[in-house]
Amino acid sequence: MEYKVLAADDETELLDALELYTERESIKLIKADNGITALELFRSEKPHLVLLDIMMPGLDGFAVLKKIREESKIPAIMLTARGEDYDKILGLELGADDYITKPYNPMVVVARIKAQLRRNYDYKDNNAVESKEIKCFDIVLNKDEGAVTKGGKAAELTKTEFLILELLMQNRGRIFTKQQIFDYAWDSGYIADDNTVMVHISNLRAKIEDNPKTPKILKTIKGLGYKIEKE
Repeated sequence: MEYKVLAADDETELLDALELYTERESIKLIKADNGITALELFRSEKPHLVLLDIMMPGLDGFAVLKKIREESKIPAIMLTARGEDYDKILGLELGADDYITKPYNPMVVVARIKAQLRRNYDYKDNNAVESKEIKCFDIVLNKDEGAVTKGGKAAELTKTEFLILELLMQNRGRIFTKQQIFDYAWDSGYIADDNTVMVHISNLRAKIEDNPKTPKILKTIKGLGYKIEKE
């Protein structure tokens, strides 16, 4: 079954970038650059989920969501560049299921979309890891239990360290920038302090590396970011 997501945003270049990521997940992105077109496409295309920017010409995201809720209970995710609590509260009161603050990482948006599809439909993630456990070197991460062992012994990680490790272990060999890591592990806007991720990476290495000063697992790729080596 092909899942369709209606994404409405007048910043069309953002939708074009997002489409590259949804295509990899076999999710069809139906794009609209204003609220009126979004409402027309909602009725003609019958998407499984809507992604609505709040600030749009014609009808804003709140008005579109209100009209959609008169006809459907499909999951809705709001996009807001303001990051104001008022916008979030109003969106949730109108029936939004989630919100994302701009600027955003497309990977994070796709992850939120997939979470809503799993919650509301019989959605099977083709790229999902079947096992609850991810293993790499002598490290085992259990996603359901939120537990990590190193060499068979429990490694006491903070929530943020766990999320960073989860992201990197699920994508071994792939380089992630500081901003991408921040977007995954922190539920807030654009990274403010460049040292934030570095400090958490350092703390994480102290718990998973045999010698944190010469890491063999969690590598720094100069000028690019971080990755966990493939075995």
